[in-house]
Amino acid sequence: MNLTRWSARLPGTQRRGAVPAARAGTADAAAPAGGTKGGAPAPADPLPPSAKVRADIPAQAHDLALLAIGGAPGDLAGVLSQLPALIAVTHGPAHRVGFVNDAYADVFGPRTPGAPAREALPELAELGLLPLMDQVHRSGRPRTVKARKVSRADTTALTRQGYFTFTCTPVHAGDPDPERRGVLVFAADVTDQVQSAERLRESERRLHETAVTLQRSLLPQQLEQPDDLRLAATYQPGGTDAAVGGDWYDVITLGAGRTALVIGDVMGRGVRAAAVMGQLRTAVRAYARLDLPPHEVIQLLDGLASEIDATQIATCVYAVHDPSEGRLSYASAGHLPILIRDPDGTVQRTEEPTGPPLGTGGWTHHSATVPFGPGCTAVLYTDGLIERRGEDIEEGVSTLMRALAGATGAPQVVCDRLMRALGVTAQHDDDVAVLVLQYPDHTGRPEGEVFRNAALELLGGVEAAPRARAFATGVLASWRFPVELRDLGVLAVSELVANSLKHGTPPMRLRLRRTDRRLVIEVTDGDDNLPRRRRAEPVDEAGRGISIIATIASSWGSRRTPGGGKAVWCEFTLPG
Repeated sequence: MNLTRWSARLPGTQRRGAVPAARAGTADAAAPAGGTKGGAPAPADPLPPSAKVRADIPAQAHDLALLAIGGAPGDLAGVLSQLPALIAVTHGPAHRVGFVNDAYADVFGPRTPGAPAREALPELAELGLLPLMDQVHRSGRPRTVKARKVSRADTTALTRQGYFTFTCTPVHAGDPDPERRGVLVFAADVTDQVQSAERLRESERRLHETAVTLQRSLLPQQLEQPDDLRLAATYQPGGTDAAVGGDWYDVITLGAGRTALVIGDVMGRGVRAAAVMGQLRTAVRAYARLDLPPHEVIQLLDGLASEIDATQIATCVYAVHDPSEGRLSYASAGHLPILIRDPDGTVQRTEEPTGPPLGTGGWTHHSATVPFGPGCTAVLYTDGLIERRGEDIEEGVSTLMRALAGATGAPQVVCDRLMRALGVTAQHDDDVAVLVLQYPDHTGRPEGEVFRNAALELLGGVEAAPRARAFATGVLASWRFPVELRDLGVLAVSELVANSLKHGTPPMRLRLRRTDRRLVIEVTDGDDNLPRRRRAEPVDEAGRGISIIATIASSWGSRRTPGGGKAVWCEFTLPG
C-alpha cells in the first residue's frame, strides 16, 4: 500500500514533487536554535505533536518503518497520525513496532517502537492477527479479517466494545532483506455496520417467529384422535424469512367411527398464500360435516378456490377411513400420492384418480378406494418433504417409500424418522407437512379385542323390528354395558329400524359396534333420501323417531353410501 499517493492529496500535505524541498527544509532546521543565517526566527514545526518521535523512542526503528512505506519519516507520520483509522507499522520477521498513530493509541494505549509485536502489541495476539502477519510477511500478499470484536478502555475506566476490520498489507514485499520488509496493519471501525446488521437479523428473527406463529395458528392446535386410528402430524416451516407458506393438514371425525383426513398445499409464500390456506381449511371442515364422498368435497373446494383467488394454485387430497369396511376412500386434486405400508412391510402408493389442482374448474373428480385394515400405516405429505432441486419428484417419492418401509413405531416416531431420512432440517428451504395414521391391530392382546362388531340382516317385513330388538339386547348384554345404556341402545335400535322399515327399501342391515370409548349403532338401507329432524305436532302420528334419537344419543347423523342407499347412525359415550 503506497500511502504517499494518498497523503499527497490530503489537505495540508505536500505533493511528491515537494519532497526534496521538504527534506532540504529539514536539514536547514538543524541549524542553531537561535535562528537562520539571516538571524530570522526559526519557522514553526509543521508536524503535530503526535507525529514527533519522542526522545525515549529509538529513532532508527521509527524511521525504518516509515521509510519502508515511502516518504520522509516526519512528513508521512504527520499524515498517518491524522487518519481516523487505526494504523500500526512493523518491520522484520519479529514484527518490531515502528509506528502507531493517534487513533491506535486512543483504542489500545500508547506503544513503544522497537519491541516485537508479541510484546508491544498484545492486542494483536489476542485477536489472532500475529499468524496472519507472519503469512503476509512471508508471502507478500495482503490479508483481511472482518468485524473482530475489540474492547477499548476509556478515561472513565469503563470498557467499551467495538468492531474493527483489520487489513494486513505487505511493505517492500520484494526486498531480499527480511528486516526491511514490513507489515502495515490498517483497522477500520465497523461498529455501526455490525450493530446495524445485528439489529436487522434480530428484526428478521422476530418477523420469522411471528410468521411461523401465524402459520401454526391456522393449523390444528391439537389433532383429533379417533377411536380406531392413531395419528400424528409434523409441520416444519421452510427458510428463515418472514414469508409464511401454504401447507396445511387436518383431521375430522365424521361419526360412526369414520374419520376424514386432508392435506394440501397452496403454492407460493406470503400472507396471501396463508389466507387462502386458512379459507380452504375452514371450507373443508364445513364440507366434511355434510359427510359427502371424497370426490364431492374436492369438487366443492375446486369451485371455492377459483372464487377466493383465481391466481392461486392449490393441491389437496381428501381421504375418509371407515373401520367397518377396512378401506380408505380418497380423491386428489393434483396432490402427491398417499403411501400405505401393509403389516408385512410392503409399501404401495395410491394411483388414479388424480385431477388437476384446485381452482382450475371444468374437471369432474372421482373417488377411489384402497384396503386399509388393522396393522396398516398411511402417510400424507406435501412436496416440501420430497422435492429437491435438480431431481425428479418421482425419485423423491421412491426415496420416501424406502424410508417408510423401515420406519416402524408410533405415528410420531414415524414422522420424525421420515423427516430425518429425507434430510429435512430447520434450514430447509420449503415448508413441510406430514400426516401419519395407523390402524392398530388389537388381535392377540391379553384383554381381548377392543374393537368389536355385530351385524344383523333385516329380512322380511315388520317382524324384523322385534328380531332387531332381541339381537341388540343380547349383544349389549354380552358387552357388559350398564342397564341404563343397554335400555337406551335398544330404544335407539328400535327407532332406527322402524324408520328404515317405513321409509327405506331393501337391503337393510343393522350394525352394532363398540370401541373403547363409545357405542355405535348404524342402520343401512337402499333408499337415497336422508332423514331430517323436524318438529312433530301433537296430533301427528309419526315424525318423532329422529327427535328421540337426537335426544337420547350423544350424536347422530346420516350419509349416502357409495353403492347407493343411505346409512343412519347414532353414538353413545361409554361411562368411565
